[in-house]
Amino acid sequence: MAGFFSRLKEGLTKTRDNIVNGIDSVFSGFSSIDDEFYEELEEILIMGDIGVHATTQILDRLKKQVKENHIKEPAACKDFLIESIKAQMKVEETAYDFEHEKSIILIIGVNGVGKTTTVGKLAGLLKEQGRKVLIAAADTYRAAACEQLTLWANRAGVDIITGTQGADPSSVIYDAVSAAKARNTDVLICDTAGRLHNKKNLMEELKKMNRIIDREFPDAHRENLIVLDGTTGQNALNQAREFTEAAQLTGIVLTKMDGTSKGGIAVAIQSELSIPVKYIGVGEKLEDLQKFDSEQFVNALFDLAEQEEEG
Repeated sequence: MAGFFSRLKEGLTKTRDNIVNGIDSVFSGFSSIDDEFYEELEEILIMGDIGVHATTQILDRLKKQVKENHIKEPAACKDFLIESIKAQMKVEETAYDFEHEKSIILIIGVNGVGKTTTVGKLAGLLKEQGRKVLIAAADTYRAAACEQLTLWANRAGVDIITGTQGADPSSVIYDAVSAAKARNTDVLICDTAGRLHNKKNLMEELKKMNRIIDREFPDAHRENLIVLDGTTGQNALNQAREFTEAAQLTGIVLTKMDGTSKGGIAVAIQSELSIPVKYIGVGEKLEDLQKFDSEQFVNALFDLAEQEEEG
């Protein structure tokens, strides 16, 4: 995991410049903890894409701890701020129950966010855990999608169900669910077309896929993971909002977190939508997608040493 942590730390350099340097200047620039001190912190967090909702909660928690611990010096409460951000992003253990059960994962999101590569990497991650994985190529619109996904399936060493280009994506889902049951598959991961959130028919199609899965495999544990591009900041939050209307989102996969200055969006999305960030991607390789760990993420953001923790 150390390799991933160092890549994450490196990937968050621009976000660190955007948020942490500002925070440090507040801690060193104030001699007492007063309203102005909190206002400056608030501005830096909001400007760093952490969002109003999350910032308010982080600062409320910080104020409470400052009071309880009778802290007078700004420098003395920096650790509390870091802990407060970690607490804001904590992902419950139950968020990953699907990894140990018969489950079907729909991967959704707009074009160009890295959905297809996420399907491949997630398949690799679950296969490594000893799960029997099957991929469904239900993006039948984009010519290269099926070929691209087949490459990823081969790389991850898992089977794939495909349809012909232009076929009804729901028919691919139907075939894949049938195959998953027949082959006693543990996890079926479905790639879907890149939905532009204003395309009503694509949203309807997503609902249809969900209905087919409900009907054909009612006992399967269901996950609808939305893939969001970390470089798009607040726009990613808007995309997630749009998709919650068509599918009950259970988690977020944040991609392209290497090299973005908008990494704070990871905190904002989780807080605004009450949907956990479950996976985070920092590169192109199979192992560059990992489970999201708030401890690890915030330590990497603040350039702290990696904590040797389970999870």
